[in-house]
Parts: sequence; C-alpha cells; structure tokens
Amino acid sequence: MMRSILLPLVMLLMAAAPPPRDTAVPAPPPGPPLIIAHRGASAERPEHTLAAYERAIEQGADFIEPDLVPTKDHQLVARHENEISGTTDVAARPEFAARKATKTIDGETVTGWFTEDFTLAELKTLRARERLPQLRPDNAAFDGQFEIPTLAEIITLAKTASARTGRTIGIYPETKHPSYFRGLGLPIEPVLLKELAAAGWNTADAPVFIQSFEIDNLKVLKGQTGVRLIQLLAPAGKSADGHDYAALATAGGLRGIAAYAFGIGPEKTMIIARDAAGKLGAPTSLVANAHAVGLNVHPWTFRPENFFLPADMKAGTDPRGRGDVEAEIRAYLAAGIDGLFSDSTAAAVRALAPAELAPGANPARN
Repeated sequence: MMRSILLPLVMLLMAAAPPPRDTAVPAPPPGPPLIIAHRGASAERPEHTLAAYERAIEQGADFIEPDLVPTKDHQLVARHENEISGTTDVAARPEFAARKATKTIDGETVTGWFTEDFTLAELKTLRARERLPQLRPDNAAFDGQFEIPTLAEIITLAKTASARTGRTIGIYPETKHPSYFRGLGLPIEPVLLKELAAAGWNTADAPVFIQSFEIDNLKVLKGQTGVRLIQLLAPAGKSADGHDYAALATAGGLRGIAAYAFGIGPEKTMIIARDAAGKLGAPTSLVANAHAVGLNVHPWTFRPENFFLPADMKAGTDPRGRGDVEAEIRAYLAAGIDGLFSDSTAAAVRALAPAELAPGANPARN
C-alpha cells in the first residue's frame, strides 16, 4: 500500500495505540469474505504485472488490485509508487539517466525516477523487477520478463478472465497520491472514471471498488460515480490532505466515512493488535463499530513471509521463510471482516475453505 521502509513501518505499527478493545464477538459478514489480490499474486510474481494478476485469478481471487499513477501524457499505469527504481530496470537504462530527480511527495523527500516524467511509450520499454528480492528471491527469477501494465489492460484482463472462468473478476484500484498529482495537472480521478465508463463499470453493482488514503478525493468521487468507495486507514498520522487517521477510526469518524464510502480498508493491526511479544492479541472494536454504521471492512495486508507474520505464526527464524498466514487470516475472519487484501491468493482461499469456499470456485460477489 503506502511507501515505506519495512522495519520502521513494522515498529510503528507495533507501537501504535489500537482502538478500544471490545469483548463482544462481532457478527460475521453475510457471505464469504472477498479475496482481494494485493497487487496481484505478489508473493509469487513481481507485483503489478499482468502475470501477477493472472496468477491471482487462477488461484481464485475475487478482485485484483492496481495502484494507479499517471504518466507524463496522462495515462494510468499500475505501480506501487510513482518512483519506479525499485520496481523496474530504469536505473540500468542509460538513456534515462538524466531523468533521475529528487521530489517532495506528501511531505517526504524521494530520489529516483518518476512515472510522471515518462510517456507511456517510454514506460513500456522498461521491465518489471521484484520489489522485495531480499524476502522473495524466487520472484526475482522473473525480473525483466514483464511490462508495466496500463489500467485499460488490467480491465481487459479482468473481463477476459470473467468470461473464461464464469466468475466475476473485479478490480480494486487505489488512487496514489491524488493531491500531489492534482497539483501537477495530472489528476488521477478523471482518467480513472473515463476508463471505468468505457468498461460499463460506473454503478454500485459494477465489480469495482475505488480506494484512497486521502479523504477529500473520495468525497468528490461520491458525487461523480456510483462505484463503491473505500476509505483506507493507517494506524497513526495524517492523510496527505490533512485528516487524522486516529479520529477517522473512532465511532464518530466512522459515521462520517459512512456518508461517502461503502467501507474502510484499515491496516490489519487496527483490528487485532499485537502484544509485547509480537503475538496476536484480542480484537478491537473497529469491526463492530464499522458494521454498526453500515461500513464493510477490508483490512490490509496478509503476507506469508515470517518477516510480516505474528510471532506465534512464524515458521523458524529465517525472515524469508513462510509461516502460517492462513491461521492469521482465520483469526481475522473470526473478527468479522468482509474482505481482505492478501499477497497470497492461494493462502487466502485455503483460509476460507472451512467456510465452505472451495479453492478456485469463488462465487461472483460484486
């Protein structure tokens, strides 16, 4: 989701004060929770590539998630961030050496190569690389094989896969740094809505969710589209447009979100915080409070590597080793979530299997 340095982020999340605890057991969602392929099957293929999305669909994803950033010629492509030195081979391309720059994005100074300085045609000459090779060395074997996909290509993939499988495969795009890009004259939302309209996906029953860590752009989108909107939440800090995440996660804040959004996408420790030993604790009141005002809850992100797992679900000490992420997911299912972002679609499908969800046979849920 958000740009981060892994270790400081983990420390921040562990230290963040969780919402108040709730001893009541939240009511389960009305149907099998949605499986959202976080940047595709990114535990198995380099993220935000058509290969990663295809793999996730094969494994049973309901939705595939592209993070959207614009190009210089105002096209939308899928990258985790607009800075692309960690996810492409741009740094090794001498023809683009002069494009290296230092910018301030949402208050953070970043040096590298940025999508807004390249045309789509130029970006298409680059090839994707694994973003976390130190944790996912097997993914690095695919470096150099895949292009950067456009939003249009991802929509086509979802529609083609829906026709082939008989399941409705949706998309779950995130608008990345919308205020920043609006300030550059490259707003994400008009292009996104145009692409969705061309696909016939502009109503509440379309297989689409639009998500954002900012608030104001979602409020504007509420008056421009019928597509369901998801307010992303972080454990602490403020959004780029100045809203406090802790206040948004209160009962009153959730009521405000319910006026413009279909649901929330909280960082998962906001639902079940970890204790001093790094183990899962008891659920907070966030799911129950969100459901009380009619909001769905889709937490992020479930990852199979030991590095990301609770202490009691790790397997060995190697941070690259893969532990029991299925047990972690089941704990959140018991807390009543309505969907989940996972880097491993296969693990999410297995975790839902006790709820009579057969692998590869997810019912269409839109």
